[in-house]
Amino acid sequence: MSSKNPSLVNGEIYHVVSRSVGDATVFDDEKDFYRGIFCIYEFNNSKPVNMWIRRRNRIIEKKVLGRTSLTSQERDKFVEVLAFSFMPNHLHLILRQIKEGGISKFMQKVGTGFANYFNDRYERQGHVFNKFRAIHIKNDNQLKNAFVYVHCNLISLIEPGWKEGGVENPDKVIKFLENNKRHSYPDYLGNKNFSSVTERNFFLEAMGGASGCKTYVDSWIRYKKELKDWTNIILE
Repeated sequence: MSSKNPSLVNGEIYHVVSRSVGDATVFDDEKDFYRGIFCIYEFNNSKPVNMWIRRRNRIIEKKVLGRTSLTSQERDKFVEVLAFSFMPNHLHLILRQIKEGGISKFMQKVGTGFANYFNDRYERQGHVFNKFRAIHIKNDNQLKNAFVYVHCNLISLIEPGWKEGGVENPDKVIKFLENNKRHSYPDYLGNKNFSSVTERNFFLEAMGGASGCKTYVDSWIRYKKELKDWTNIILE
């Protein structure tokens, strides 16, 4: 498969992967993971992000309402984030571009914003991520496969050989995925995780609601044995 990205067109959907330089671990620590979530939310915005004002508003909101939340009222989005999954050394996203050049600008802001934080915390310099790669999702079957593939990536954390040999313990894996906060799958099942980050209506309609999402993922985990017919959506 060519490493060259396809043309990124408004209204179209893409599976995007951003991998760390040298495959370094960048999202293993919980604080780093939360910063990653913060970045894909806050930097999905063509307007400058004033970090001090954002922090102040959240403090006020917590004091007044007793809670904090993510809101999109003041943002001018580059993309719709349809799904995400944070692996220790890379990030999977399913994005729909809604602004000209939106995916490229979004990924640049995310990469720069996270690098500023990460370099400061670990007293390092330079890029944290390589150039992102993307695959154009062209049909419904490819779309559903991408949904499952992105949300099943975390299986590698408990069954490293699953892609070659299949899932050894389906029940354990299903429970693990449904309760893992490092991807958008819990939100699709109606279990609030980072619900403000993703736009879920499109996939919920395509998959047949929360029950359809669960059925599709569970069925693949239990019965799928290999990924040879998924080469048109896989990016690693």
